[in-house]
Amino acid sequence: MNLAVASFSGNLGVLSQCSSCCSSSLQFQPFVVATSSLNFGQTGTSRRKKDLKLERKRETFVRATETQTEPEGNNDEDNNGEEGKETSADGPPTQIPTELNSQPTVVNEAPGNEEENKTQFSSQDGDKLEVSSGSPLPGVNPLQLDDSMRLPKETIDILRGQVFGFDTFFVTSQEPYEGGVLFKGNLRGQPAKSYEKIKTRMENNFGDQYKLFLLTNPEDDKPVAVVVPRRSLEPETTAVPEWFAAGSFGLVALFTLFLRNVPALQSDLLSAFDNLELLKDGLPGALVTALVLGVHELGHILVANNLGIKLGVPFFVPSWQIGSFGAITRIKNIVAKREDLLKLAAAGPLAGFSLGLILFLIGLFVPPSDGIGVVVDASVFHESFLVGGIAKLLLGDVLKDGTSISLNPLVIWAWAGLLINGINSIPAGELDGGKIAFSIWGRKTATRLTGASIALLGLSALFSDVAFYWVVLIFFLQRGPIAPLAEEITTPDDKYVSLGIVVLFLSLLVCLPYPFAFTGGETMMIGL
Repeated sequence: MNLAVASFSGNLGVLSQCSSCCSSSLQFQPFVVATSSLNFGQTGTSRRKKDLKLERKRETFVRATETQTEPEGNNDEDNNGEEGKETSADGPPTQIPTELNSQPTVVNEAPGNEEENKTQFSSQDGDKLEVSSGSPLPGVNPLQLDDSMRLPKETIDILRGQVFGFDTFFVTSQEPYEGGVLFKGNLRGQPAKSYEKIKTRMENNFGDQYKLFLLTNPEDDKPVAVVVPRRSLEPETTAVPEWFAAGSFGLVALFTLFLRNVPALQSDLLSAFDNLELLKDGLPGALVTALVLGVHELGHILVANNLGIKLGVPFFVPSWQIGSFGAITRIKNIVAKREDLLKLAAAGPLAGFSLGLILFLIGLFVPPSDGIGVVVDASVFHESFLVGGIAKLLLGDVLKDGTSISLNPLVIWAWAGLLINGINSIPAGELDGGKIAFSIWGRKTATRLTGASIALLGLSALFSDVAFYWVVLIFFLQRGPIAPLAEEITTPDDKYVSLGIVVLFLSLLVCLPYPFAFTGGETMMIGL
């Protein structure tokens, strides 16, 4: 009798272990099979009578044990051992508990786990992953990555299990991405706070080994998180030192600034080397324009230092038409957020526009020192809505189409500085205006504005050689894409958005022509 109770207890113990992970059909079926197997090897009437008595005693035993609180798991091994002795002649019954214990592993597996794992960790193979032009993380060349820079499976498991979470970014899927991993999911809470939480957890687990980006997927405009090895973001080394290349460009730009202010040499460029004294005549104009450009760059530098942004050496681009196209300055580290980029991009034009406007107004109020100044046709003020509007407001009837006017040369020099600032503030590519547009409206809108700006400049190039060279410069050197920010989802504060819009508006006023006719008095010298 004790053996029979132990056998029943063993079967019940197996069922209780599997009840948490198996379905009801799986729980019931093994009991039937085990019971029938035990009875199958016993024959005779006496044996059946004993079974009936045992069955009644089992029912009594079950009713008694239902009121006990002591777990049966401690006795399972002994019971199973005795049961194994009783049924040692029958092979199948002894394998039933093993099959039950292994069954939950199969039941709990997700249908697509094997395929998903292949997709998730395929970044570890030797194939180089190409990224489409709509990549949310532009600027990283996947061909530079080797296998040592790719995230191992263990790292990805820690990222999913310990770094991301329900309170920050709930991951729903992932895919290999330029040596790292792109996580898709649902962003929880404010993007800036969630980013800081994820960043802190990642640093606690990996230190500074990896870099986190919280971006917008251009395919569906939903948030994505990208984790890449920090080594993959290191800038390329160049054969020529940066300072040497920047110095060479600066000398050429300084020469073109001199040349622009000496009209006698513009028709014959080579004659400048035989008439170096004439270049002295262009010194004041070159210095004024260079001052406006320098203040522009100084604005960038001061804000960058305040925000912890590292800038490279500025490359001043020479221009035969206006002296210089301004400077191209490389950002050497990753900008934290859109508001920081907006501050950085707007600081230069605001400083340049401010100084340019002050010098322009001084030129209108102060008469030329030699009493003659620069004689120009009044229609020249039609080339800029801002300049033409201010001139019309201050000079009144003095401006008249078809007549000449004598100006302080400071007006022309300051105007050149305003024009350079205005063109640099066009919302296109990596120009200051392009960065401002990206910071305010996001990457997708900024890309569309870049296309529209290049198209408009292309049409203007049919009538202006300055516009033609700007199209070439933007298309080959500044069309982008803008390097990714650490967190691109949070929009800037309204006050900084207002400053950015002011810069874009000033750029529009400088570059658009003044459409209204000038009517007024006779030729005269200006100096109020």
